[in-house]
Amino acid sequence: MRTPEKDTLIDRCLRGNRDAQNELYRREVHGVFHLVIRLVANRMDAEDLTQECFIKVFQRLPQFRGEASVRTWIKRIAINLSLEHLRRQQLLLVPVDDEVLIEEPPLPQVDMTQVHHAIKDLPKGCRVVLTLYLLEGYRHAEIADILAVSVSTVKSQYWRAKHLLRLALTQKITQHE
Repeated sequence: MRTPEKDTLIDRCLRGNRDAQNELYRREVHGVFHLVIRLVANRMDAEDLTQECFIKVFQRLPQFRGEASVRTWIKRIAINLSLEHLRRQQLLLVPVDDEVLIEEPPLPQVDMTQVHHAIKDLPKGCRVVLTLYLLEGYRHAEIADILAVSVSTVKSQYWRAKHLLRLALTQKITQHE
């Protein structure tokens, strides 16, 4: 359900009030951009997709029903645009061999910049699943629905993402020792 403040802002946006549209854009653009860049890992593509997201937001605003927050609704549009972009580029998910899924020991202390760079370098499918699960808080079943794959595929991609991330960070740590 919409809050009175959001309802007023949305109503003003729907009436074509440019100040209200700019306010909604300013409130949400930072979060949308960071979500998109984590998914597509290319700054220029992320900038383009962020702008495309807000074009769709304002086009589809009359269909916003308020069942979720405006922020959640906008993020879902951003995720869908990002996934469409990744699908157009090439295969999104890569099959994972039937490996034994075991927990690995924790990594030594790493710099968050190293983590962000390592996530950016993950294969697309792994990066998308890791971002949606770990950073955006979606459950495996929700990700499976979004990607139109099985829950087991999502879980294996998540495991693969963690494994590749660990390898990349371990290599960075040993290079700097």
